[in-house]
Amino acid sequence: QLQASGGGLVQTGDSLRLSCTISKRTGSNNGLGWFRQAPGKGREFVASIDWRGGGKIYDDSVKGRFTISREYAQSSVYLQMNDLRPEDTALYYCAVSRSSSSTSLQENYMYWGQGTQVTVSS
Repeated sequence: QLQASGGGLVQTGDSLRLSCTISKRTGSNNGLGWFRQAPGKGREFVASIDWRGGGKIYDDSVKGRFTISREYAQSSVYLQMNDLRPEDTALYYCAVSRSSSSTSLQENYMYWGQGTQVTVSS
């Protein structure tokens, strides 16, 4: 139901745009989010957006560098990542919220993609 793509190996300061295609049946009226999991660490919140494309929430570590957006025609959610740092290295997941709201709480998400790897070299 969710397919994330766009990850890769980049250098510090580079940009990447992650994409996630979502089944229209499961995501068009729901909030969407991006999470990440670095090696040896738990999964953490990155950004979220409500069903209207507003209500954006960002983790402090990515504010001003990452931008979440969604496109209804393509049933997709995006994460534009600028000024990447080695600490951004992780497996990035997209997820569909149980509600229409934007939320940073993992327990509020019901569907998860398989993840796309982002590696930032110093």
